This record gives sequence, structure tokens and C-alpha cells, in this order.
Amino acid sequence: MKYLSLGQQRILFVLALFLLGILTFNFYYSPPAPSEEITKEIVIEVIGEVRNPGVYIFQHSPTLKEAIGKAGGLKEPGLFDKDSFSESLKTGALLNVRKESRQEARIKIETMEAHKLLVFSIPLDLNRVSMEDLCLLPGIGESLAHEIVTYRGRRRGFRSVEELKNIKGIGDKKYQSLKNFLIVGS
Repeated sequence: MKYLSLGQQRILFVLALFLLGILTFNFYYSPPAPSEEITKEIVIEVIGEVRNPGVYIFQHSPTLKEAIGKAGGLKEPGLFDKDSFSESLKTGALLNVRKESRQEARIKIETMEAHKLLVFSIPLDLNRVSMEDLCLLPGIGESLAHEIVTYRGRRRGFRSVEELKNIKGIGDKKYQSLKNFLIVGS
């Protein structure tokens, strides 16, 4: 029976460590998924004097023209200010298209109703949400909604969602369940 020399044993040991390292790397390292750009959907509601009023989803921030186009266009041709027609919209916008006269249409940009925003996982603005809309959130009843609105009035608005913890009846657990439903808008 032949034995390996000390030099041969060292080479085998280094090779064994190298193979072990490769196996460990392959086991624990998973390559990133194929490059897929994650896009956040933009939700816009269009109502009024358009052919197909409804809620539309975009993969980018649409302009007024794109949103009205997706709603089938105007029922009757109208004139718009060309500059505002290229205005970019944010998610949760409500476009209310009204005819002012035979030759002029007016677009009012508002915010979608709270229950629709929640359906599309769009957070409510803590500084603008009504007491009734707060009651749509899980774990908030009339009395807690009243406390939130009263606190907002005393402080002249929230500066962060985390301020909810200062309200009686909202501890860490309730805050954790609410924080994703609310934002503090600019």
C-alpha cells in the first residue's frame, strides 16, 4: 500500500477546501432573478363627459390626454388648455371632465374616494381623511376616528404617521396594523 507524501496531502487538502467552498457558495447563493423592472401601477379614475368613465391602471404616470384617451375620449369634441393637457397625474387622481359650453370643457383634478383608494392599496392622507373614511380602516371605530381628527385639529395636522402613537387607544400593535393605510401628504 502506497502513502501520499506530505506535499501531495497538502495539495489534496487545498483542493478539498476549494471544492467545499464552491459547493457552499452554490448552495447558499442564489443568482438574482432575470432583470425585471418593478413598476408601480398608477391608478386614475375618469368620470364625467367621457365615453367610458371608470378606473384605469397605467404602468407610468399618465398625462391628462392619456387618461382621457384611455377612457374613450370626450363624448363631444372640446377645447382644452394645451399646457394643462400634458400635466402628469399621480396615482389616486380623479379626473372630473365637465362641459362648460359647446366649445369648452373643464377638467377638475381631485382625489378618488377613500374606499376606492383602499381597494387599490393607495394610502389615505392622514391630514385630509374624514372621520367617516377613517372608520373604513380595520380597528378604527367612530370614537377612535374622532380622537384622530381632534388630535389633527389641535396640532394643525400630522407631520408623520408615527404621531398616531400619541393618540389614546393607539399602541404599537394598532399602529403597526394601520401604518400602511396612511400617509402624510405634502
